[in-house]
Amino acid sequence: MNIYKLIRLNRLVRNHRLKFLALFGLHKLGFRYLAINLDPVLACNLRCTMCYFTDKEYVKKFKGQLKIEEIERIAEVMFRRALKLQIGCGTEPTLYKNLPQIVALGKRYKVPYISLTTNANLLTRDSIVELLDAGLDEFTISLHGVKKDTYEKFMQKAQYEIFMNVFRTFAELKKSRTFKVRINYTFNKDNFYELSEFFDYFDGKSFDILQIRPIQKMGNTAYNDFDLKPLKEEFPAVIKTIRDACEINGIILMAPSELPSKSKVNASSLVFDYTFCYVSPDQVWKPDFNWREQSFESYSKEIGWGKVLFRNIFRSKSDLKNRPNRLNYEIEFN
Repeated sequence: MNIYKLIRLNRLVRNHRLKFLALFGLHKLGFRYLAINLDPVLACNLRCTMCYFTDKEYVKKFKGQLKIEEIERIAEVMFRRALKLQIGCGTEPTLYKNLPQIVALGKRYKVPYISLTTNANLLTRDSIVELLDAGLDEFTISLHGVKKDTYEKFMQKAQYEIFMNVFRTFAELKKSRTFKVRINYTFNKDNFYELSEFFDYFDGKSFDILQIRPIQKMGNTAYNDFDLKPLKEEFPAVIKTIRDACEINGIILMAPSELPSKSKVNASSLVFDYTFCYVSPDQVWKPDFNWREQSFESYSKEIGWGKVLFRNIFRSKSDLKNRPNRLNYEIEFN
């Protein structure tokens, strides 16, 4: 399954009522529509300055991991409804020793697309091959600096050479295997301009998708300069340089067309909270979902989830926009 064609479709269909009508139908007919985001362990090996893992008080409280038996139960309950399984949402999943087993579980329940979000510093050629053998479709790699000094400044405890070696491994394996590599680059005013030199450092044969996303407040972080106004004048020119380079290299570019406004809400995100399913040692989907004893279907019926989706068909965009959503910037594709 090409997950990026679905993302394109979500952007092309502007009518939110049609989207919720489709979700309601998928839910009632027992089809897949959930994007399950799984953090099997609440920990990270790095201390990226734009991340909440630089908050010592937060780290003290943010702990725990799921037993493989618990993940097997969650898979039994949820994976039949998953259109996508993303392993790693706000933590580092490569710290979890049974990672290939989670991927294999996803394949057992025929999840169409399975991705792993990681900072890549613990990946080796052997672990990459093991994950691909288990059925992984995509590696999503977090990156906060193109050049060594910037990378190690923003991704503290990381090693640039280890990171770059992973991409050399990707390029090698792509010659004989089919899988995707996506780079998620979080920019601020101190690491944005070097994006224009991206392909001087990264081989276009080592990855397939480049997402450029603006910094967002994620708790009490070490880096806390969220002002992007100094980039406004030169932003379009830099993005054009990146877009042209991506087109030459056959890379899908996902990037804001303009600097995001705090007041602007991405219309494509209106259905996000109704498809997004977060799973961690602290919570499985909804706070009061007793997943150890209940099924997805029985709990959905209990909370009237189908009715919620149906009512949203008739809600206005302004009403839906007043509800929390996680996508506060537009995405463009080459």
